[in-house]
Amino acid sequence: MSDDRDRDEPPEYTVYRARPALLTGRPRAEDPLAAGPPAPPGGPQRRRWRARLPARLRGAATWKRVLAWLALGAVAWVGLSVVLFLLSAQIEQSKVSGAAERALDHGGFPLTSASTVLVLGSDQRPKSSKEPGAAGLASRSDTIMLLRVGGGKSARLSIPRDTVVDIPGHGRDKINAAYAYGGAALTIATVKRFLGIDVNHLVEVNFANFPRFIDALGGVNVRTGCVRAKVNGGYARGGVTLRLRRGTHHLDGKRALALARVRKNACRPGEDDLARALRQQQILAAIRHRLISPTTFGRLPWVSWEGPRAIRTDMAGPALLGLFGAMATTGDPRTRVLKPSGGVVLPNGGAGLVVSDAEKRVEVRRFLAG
Repeated sequence: MSDDRDRDEPPEYTVYRARPALLTGRPRAEDPLAAGPPAPPGGPQRRRWRARLPARLRGAATWKRVLAWLALGAVAWVGLSVVLFLLSAQIEQSKVSGAAERALDHGGFPLTSASTVLVLGSDQRPKSSKEPGAAGLASRSDTIMLLRVGGGKSARLSIPRDTVVDIPGHGRDKINAAYAYGGAALTIATVKRFLGIDVNHLVEVNFANFPRFIDALGGVNVRTGCVRAKVNGGYARGGVTLRLRRGTHHLDGKRALALARVRKNACRPGEDDLARALRQQQILAAIRHRLISPTTFGRLPWVSWEGPRAIRTDMAGPALLGLFGAMATTGDPRTRVLKPSGGVVLPNGGAGLVVSDAEKRVEVRRFLAG
């Protein structure tokens, strides 16, 4: 009887009551049935944060999720670089004179439309420098080069600085004197008259900031012949002394700029402006190679900030970005140089070079064809 009565009675159960934890509100661990599976580290805040992520980024790390995070980081890195480039370009654009902007001819967007860009480098030095040209005297243009870019065009034409031309309002003189007489505006007008072409944009190399741009790139590799020169007086006068053997050299910004300025090479005393233009072409090619190198990606924000600061231009940020894009994607053309047909003595007693009309026509036609 007692066995039958025991079977009829319900079994005894132990009841556990879960008390909420003090801070999280989750059941305490002593209630194994109410506690449920263990919570991920970080508590509710982390769960809420993870819930906001796309589904492909939640969960355990996989190679797809790693690639997604890397892609997201790369996009942010490029975005930061673009913002810095546009901001820097906007600051530098304001430094171009209104007279120079008025002397230019309107053109299309440099990436998609063929444009002619005048590149000038003057011999002006910072006032704190001991170099010649730093005493506040009128400076002349050290470099005069035309670029044809955009719309699939890619050409370069260099004008020797001693070329004798008609400078509006000043008569016959060397073309580099136009910068001393009237700055970039008069140089633009002189080049347009001399070659009979439109000039759409201006780029003036800022020698004070140019070395920082090269350094932001991590330097450049340039192959040269033997070069021994004291540029702007050498180290003793605030310039640079170069001693380069034949071969490839890794140059920082200061030495790369000095190489572009070499006028008298002790290794080859007979060199002229054609050799100088060739070295400048090699430096431009080295910069372009560095810009498209994958190793520059890690330096991109610094390069983007220093790039516009190395020049003064009429172009706003988007147009300048288009110019750089066109230069990076349309090859690396050889820089052609106007070849003089002879020399001439100027009224002031100086000597200059004469370029024939036939030479101008041939080179301008080749340049515009790109």
